[in-house]
Amino acid sequence: MDERQFLQQLAEHEGILFKICRLYRDTPEDREDLFQEIMYQLWKSLPGYEARSKFSTWLYKIALSTALVHFRRRRPAIVYMPALPEVPAQADENRLLELLAPLDAADKALMALYLEDLSYAEIAEITGITENNVGVRLNRIRARIKKHINASSWKN
Repeated sequence: MDERQFLQQLAEHEGILFKICRLYRDTPEDREDLFQEIMYQLWKSLPGYEARSKFSTWLYKIALSTALVHFRRRRPAIVYMPALPEVPAQADENRLLELLAPLDAADKALMALYLEDLSYAEIAEITGITENNVGVRLNRIRARIKKHINASSWKN
């Protein structure tokens, strides 16, 4: 893949990168830093891209790996709230991020891929775990989120 094709593919899939940055970073400055690091890692990894999988799969793999390494390196303080605050109806994305906030980094990655409507096979390829493990872990995560929603006062 040449530079022009790479830039075109990045433009087509930049939404993935924005979502990952928003999921793993809280402030605009931190999101920008993570975005730049992901872009650097993608560019650095481009010679190894052999198009055996979809570009988006490769992009997810690099971006999530970078976000997880970046996340571990920074060790942000995590503050858990006893209940979710009321959020205006038009802020569905913020609600979702609040529900995902207590998850560990690996579970956030699984949910981000799941919410992108990727198949279990694609998620397994990106994360390096088996399809069966993807299904089991996603079921457990969804059950925890559902329990949290039912226990809190936040409802649609």
